[in-house]
Amino acid sequence: MTLDEQLTYLIKGAEETIRVEDLRAKLQRAAKTGKPLRVKAGFDPTAPDIHLGHTVLIRKLKHFQDLGHTVIFLIGDFTGLIGDPSGQNVTRKPMTPEEVAANAETYKKQVYKILDPEKTVVDFNSRWLGKLAGSDWITLCSKYTVARMLERDDFSKRMKEQRPIAIHELLYPLAQGYDSVALEADVELGGTDQKFNLLVGRTLQQEYGQEPQVIMMMPILEGLDGVQKMSKSLGNYVGLNEPPGEMFGKLMSISDEMMWRYYDLLTDLSFREVADLKKGVTAGTAHPLDVKKSLAARIIADFHGQDAAAQAQRDWESQFQKKGIPAEIRTEHLTYFVPIKLTAFLDRNQLVTSRAEATRKIKEGAVSIAVGDAEMPSWERISDPAWEFDPAKYRDHGSVTFRVGRRLLKVTFS
Repeated sequence: MTLDEQLTYLIKGAEETIRVEDLRAKLQRAAKTGKPLRVKAGFDPTAPDIHLGHTVLIRKLKHFQDLGHTVIFLIGDFTGLIGDPSGQNVTRKPMTPEEVAANAETYKKQVYKILDPEKTVVDFNSRWLGKLAGSDWITLCSKYTVARMLERDDFSKRMKEQRPIAIHELLYPLAQGYDSVALEADVELGGTDQKFNLLVGRTLQQEYGQEPQVIMMMPILEGLDGVQKMSKSLGNYVGLNEPPGEMFGKLMSISDEMMWRYYDLLTDLSFREVADLKKGVTAGTAHPLDVKKSLAARIIADFHGQDAAAQAQRDWESQFQKKGIPAEIRTEHLTYFVPIKLTAFLDRNQLVTSRAEATRKIKEGAVSIAVGDAEMPSWERISDPAWEFDPAKYRDHGSVTFRVGRRLLKVTFS
């Protein structure tokens, strides 16, 4: 790629880059000297699973990696103990060392679904932050003022609302900024909610006599609801470790409008390619459903392979377009024939999160049953929360399949 082509490729999808001219200069220097840029992104292991929202950053790291630069996937095992105050209107409870260590281990495995393991540096910020003596922390704190720290949006809002700000929260931006000093980062990636912390990194690098890093802020990906950011706690996420069929069904639930944002942030298609798809839908030469299925298949192929993505698409089409039963389905084999209330059965087999949810789903008409192994089954909706599942009634039919929304369970008998 030419320099201009590299810049276009790298800033694709970025919300803001500070500063583009600095990135151009760094790329020019890297080309002349043969020394690759050091590009970092930090992730606090606050939950064991990485979801598609996280991959917006990881995919951008992959773009730098594709151009031959050194990518540093930084696990904030030290900063995770502090708790990132970004976007928080209350003090976040710090994690325990055990929680951080367990989550960090799963991160290492999941990130290699996108990044090349042989070209990726995985590091932990406890390696340097854990070694800072008391005098080092005092020196670090002297590099930044309280006034500038309180300019931060979430801190200033909490001050106005007379909500408490703990001293350790003020250390978080300094610790994240010092990561860039310790790693001598040329570029740091982060979400738009991380702008303050990323700018602190630029300031601290200058204070420690280094050239300030370029910061590239990626958009916060909205979840399946199309409103709030993708979050496991909000239940609007798609996890990288989820089965392909579950991922496909979730992705097909997004709106047609949101589909284009997912194309921009979760695929490597160029602006022109996405624009051509939009033109096709607008002109009526392409159906939005087919374009969305292509999106889901692309994303799943990145994490589970082409074959798994194709099977997930066939299963989804069989289940939802043809009202059939997927080829791959979770099965429960029964050797007992004692009647059980349906709400308890659905809860026990994790088709719902609780019996209360089971009752609600039944009342909503979201629970159906199909008897036998027919390729095109006849689904019967269950509307009575008091309904009991009596296995003895279905034994001679060989199997019975329960459906709750997108989730299915096939029950066989001996």
